[in-house]
Amino acid sequence: MVIAVVLLALVVFTVIVHLASPWWLTPLASNWGSIDSTIEISFWVTGVVFVAVNLFLAWVVWRYRHTNKHKAHYEPENKPLEGGLTLVTAIGVAAMLTPGLIVWANIVNVPEDAQVAEAIGQQWQWTYRFPGDDGELGSADARHVTVNNPFGLNPEDPTGQDDVLINSHRIHLPVDESVKLYLRSTDVLHNFAVPQFRIKMDLVPGTETHQWFEPSRTGTFDILCEELCGIAHYTMRGQVVVEERAAFDDWLARFPTFAETQRQPQIDLAAGEQLFTSCAGCHGQDGAGNPDQNAPNLTALTPDYMARQLRYYRDGIRGTHREDTAGQQMAAIAQSLFSGESPGADQRNLLAYIDQLPDVDSPATIDGDPKRGRRVYEPCAACHGVNAEGRPMLSAPQLAGQADWYLRRQLEHFSLGWRGEHPEDQYGTQMQLMTRTIKSPERLENLLAYLSSL
Repeated sequence: MVIAVVLLALVVFTVIVHLASPWWLTPLASNWGSIDSTIEISFWVTGVVFVAVNLFLAWVVWRYRHTNKHKAHYEPENKPLEGGLTLVTAIGVAAMLTPGLIVWANIVNVPEDAQVAEAIGQQWQWTYRFPGDDGELGSADARHVTVNNPFGLNPEDPTGQDDVLINSHRIHLPVDESVKLYLRSTDVLHNFAVPQFRIKMDLVPGTETHQWFEPSRTGTFDILCEELCGIAHYTMRGQVVVEERAAFDDWLARFPTFAETQRQPQIDLAAGEQLFTSCAGCHGQDGAGNPDQNAPNLTALTPDYMARQLRYYRDGIRGTHREDTAGQQMAAIAQSLFSGESPGADQRNLLAYIDQLPDVDSPATIDGDPKRGRRVYEPCAACHGVNAEGRPMLSAPQLAGQADWYLRRQLEHFSLGWRGEHPEDQYGTQMQLMTRTIKSPERLENLLAYLSSL
């Protein structure tokens, strides 16, 4: 009797929790309402079976409980019962499979007028590509990936020269227009999923998959990698912004084509040296940095990384928190430094001049245990390299040779939320999550001591 009551209570409790649960599907933002219907049908079928089977089991336990008056009856065959169970099971399985097959038939048939785009996944970030005026995406392969060609486009394919490259974790799409999204991985298995769109698809190394959908409302939605792709898998996030066609066209026009990224612009080191006089007051004539001015060692940073940080300062992505006084100062300098007629050329000249300065190792100023710090650094090595040399392909800066006091301040800013809060700061958001692996001030000092030893 007790077991029967427990089974009955389990059924009642499960039904109440399901009906009272606040965890439902996120509001739909695409044309795939049929997937919601399929999920609901599956819930109803399995729910009815769950209730029926457990109620039947409770009745059997109670009805055929042990008493001295009962005698077991052996019946090896019961064709009516077996036939009925087979029929009911077949109906239930068909009710679950048929809607899914209908939806899958729609998923694999892409509308001919769909907007074409591509999402590229790599540990641990998203980038995107749109066709240019010819309406075709050029061929690409992981074998073509280099620092100067991170998208892996085939430089010999003329159809790829006008492809528009989106080196950002954010992709914009027009509302109420079908999109065929090609999916490509440059390293390991990933998965592209937007919960509000209801569809997801794996990115398989060595091949190209695709999915299609039609965004049905404007807004910003999270992109998740729903495949365990490495130690920092949980930081691999992106965003899709759905907007009107005019806003989408304006956004797309801001990005360069593949041909434009392959051009080698002229560099004027003399002009760069002249611009550097504004930086030398804080960073020193040799670029080695100055703790009294909160100025880091520039010789330990690559031009690409510095270019991104300068853009972040100019665009208000970094240096806006009221507690980050050094960041606010740099934001003002970045705004004024490139205010001439050719800000892009000025920045290239300045960064080229800094890049040719001799490397300077910053002296250690923080006590700690380097041996223990090596263990703390292990999760960081996935992006920054085994010897903290930096990995440009992952946009991860060099840490070896950088001032330990500066690294401490940046890690503290990430952990406090002073840096990395802006939605455009993909790498800052990742660093906020990664700082949680440090866990204590002692482990932080050990980490910094180890980095100073490299």
